[in-house]
Amino acid sequence: MNNEKIQNIVVGPVATNCWIYAYADNKAAVIDPGDEADAIISAINKSSLTPVYILLTHGHFDHICASQQIADAFSGIKLAVHRLDSGFLGPDARGAHMKSVEAAVGVASLMDVLWKETPCADILLDEGSEIGPFTVLHLPGHSPGSCAYWDKEAKILFSGDTLFAGAWGRTDLPGGNEEQIFESLRRLGSMDADIAVYPGHGETTTIGREKQMTNSVTHF
Repeated sequence: MNNEKIQNIVVGPVATNCWIYAYADNKAAVIDPGDEADAIISAINKSSLTPVYILLTHGHFDHICASQQIADAFSGIKLAVHRLDSGFLGPDARGAHMKSVEAAVGVASLMDVLWKETPCADILLDEGSEIGPFTVLHLPGHSPGSCAYWDKEAKILFSGDTLFAGAWGRTDLPGGNEEQIFESLRRLGSMDADIAVYPGHGETTTIGREKQMTNSVTHF
């Protein structure tokens, strides 16, 4: 799925998709800068873009760890996250990440290698918030504040770790909830089939393709 306005940089130890979306007059949003800040900054500069927002689909470490370096590199850029995941940011966030990493891999000390300090959020988002070209969809289940960024006019959705191509996000980390993620998936499944989906990991897809690939109304 090619879109000349969207660049993908796969970053970090769990191959997170960082998306750079040039949405108007060379303005750009950086979505989920999880690691490898130098590569992200280089891509922005090579494209002569002005990044206005860092948009986080949720607060897990593999989606946020380059946020501070991106913020330092571009004056005036604003960091936004759903308010329910704001505890994953700022100087007191390390403990929350240690719990998540321990639940994910069984070793909290891994954070000693992976952790980078992150700034506090400049903007706290809620269901229906509008930011740049996007409407925010609150999609809890993978984390309490998981959300998607939906450009209605362009029919583009950045889904984070709620919806992948052929799969959906895990719910066994702190704050995860299986019932909530299935409700979030049903919500996405009610949207237009031709909406392009840019997920937090893996390949791009569409709402329609995901509806065709599953036979379970419980999930989608």
